[in-house]
Amino acid sequence: MPEVKVRKMVVTVEETFHEGGPIAETPLMKAACIAVIENPYAGRYEEDIAGFMDDLKPLGVEMAGKLIDALGGDANSIQGYGKGAIVGEAGEIEHGALWHVPGGYSMRELIKDSMAIVPSTKKVGAPGTKLDVPMTHTNASYVRSHFDAMEIGVNDAPRANELLLVLVMSTGARVHNRAGGLNAADIQGEDGLR
Repeated sequence: MPEVKVRKMVVTVEETFHEGGPIAETPLMKAACIAVIENPYAGRYEEDIAGFMDDLKPLGVEMAGKLIDALGGDANSIQGYGKGAIVGEAGEIEHGALWHVPGGYSMRELIKDSMAIVPSTKKVGAPGTKLDVPMTHTNASYVRSHFDAMEIGVNDAPRANELLLVLVMSTGARVHNRAGGLNAADIQGEDGLR
């Protein structure tokens, strides 16, 4: 199987204190960890690529750990998550799909009570391409207060022969959320939905 060759990693954290209303008692923190790696399948079609998912698992766990550290070091404080990929122009969208399993399961491995599916997105793009990475509650996908996203990008990535892989996490609901629906305090935790 191909070796994972990382060119760079970027961790970014944002804190939201208000969205025009009163200042939140506890600011919402969101963070993204981005890894820019060589795409071992760039420039050619290869039938059997699924094995690369296993090679990406250690990278996913490392990135998830960096996010938890960036958000204060307590995995129990993480309430939202998501993942995504941007494939350089010499690759195909399916190369980005290889991130689904290692990206999602790495976060679920480190975050207790993470039954919800990890939302994701992917696209093909040039250096500087931006990606809106969706987030939902870690334990119940129907918690509307945690429907969110984080825009990510790296000015010089992905190059044509690269993959840009990203994980995102948050510490809570949108500041001033008032769209109703299931409250986080009312999660039953049985099916990853409610």
